[in-house]
Amino acid sequence: MGERLDVDKPLWDQSTFIGRFKHFAWMTNPLSSLSSTSQLTEAKTLVQEYRVGAEPPGTSTEQVKRAMQLYKSAFHPDSGELGNVFGRMSFQVPGGMMITGAMLQFYKSVPQVVFWQWFNQSFNALVNYTNRNANAPTSTTQLGVAYFSATFSALGTAIGLKKIVEKSSNKLLQRFVPMVAVASANLVNIPLMRQLELMDGITVTDANGEVACQSRVAAKEGIAQVVFSRVAIVVPGMFCLPLIMEKMETKAWFKSRPFFHGPFQVLGVGCFLVLMVPLGCSIFPQYVTISAEKLKSSDLPAYKQLSEKYGENIPDLLYYNKGL
Repeated sequence: MGERLDVDKPLWDQSTFIGRFKHFAWMTNPLSSLSSTSQLTEAKTLVQEYRVGAEPPGTSTEQVKRAMQLYKSAFHPDSGELGNVFGRMSFQVPGGMMITGAMLQFYKSVPQVVFWQWFNQSFNALVNYTNRNANAPTSTTQLGVAYFSATFSALGTAIGLKKIVEKSSNKLLQRFVPMVAVASANLVNIPLMRQLELMDGITVTDANGEVACQSRVAAKEGIAQVVFSRVAIVVPGMFCLPLIMEKMETKAWFKSRPFFHGPFQVLGVGCFLVLMVPLGCSIFPQYVTISAEKLKSSDLPAYKQLSEKYGENIPDLLYYNKGL
């Protein structure tokens, strides 16, 4: 088989944007969401066997890589449990294109806006729960508060903006209401879902992977990066599709076939998401470096934990998983 793979590390260099993009394009491949539970279980078994050098004789490198792809796309990295298919990162493109396309298509009446914004936030809540930080367990109450807060934020923004732009003669503005509502909901949803980390700190480790401290500063930085990435994933498609639709509806053949408008927007959003899901996930490294000096100047409780654990031998660099 040649040089053995490290199944616990990405196949590409994560210190570069290109390396991260290749990794997330591989990990979020929509085709992986079509794999059966038995296929995923077999992939997990092969990864576990390969990790300890007990894989079946004749196992090829390509088989191990494929098993890694399925394993990383479906199983939680902390708990090892199989995630709900609709919450997996590999379902972001098919799920996102259907829901976002519907939000862009059905924006003209308040009931349509209410239903699709609620549906989108329910989907987001499932994604957030499936990809939660298992080292910082979230209670049912916290999940409920985050879900309802994000839903009401999205609905309030969407309905409020809709009422405002209805008074404008520029109908194009109405098409941008879903984009603003989704962006505002992300600003509320993700911090609330991860409020425990903001209050108690995110787990920071040393170079050996040992827990070094809990840092609130690292949590704030990591969650801010996740919010930015999530917004970056959805905004390009939700901004460009209204412009494209406005242009397409000037063409008689397209305007006379309204039944085609919905599928057109769904496919259009899908084209954007195929690129934007891995690109958005790649903007920042998933495993972030933070210096002990920074913690000393901006997070004294975390630095005190470092001093208690390491004494005078505090590592210069520490690491944390910001999540997705």
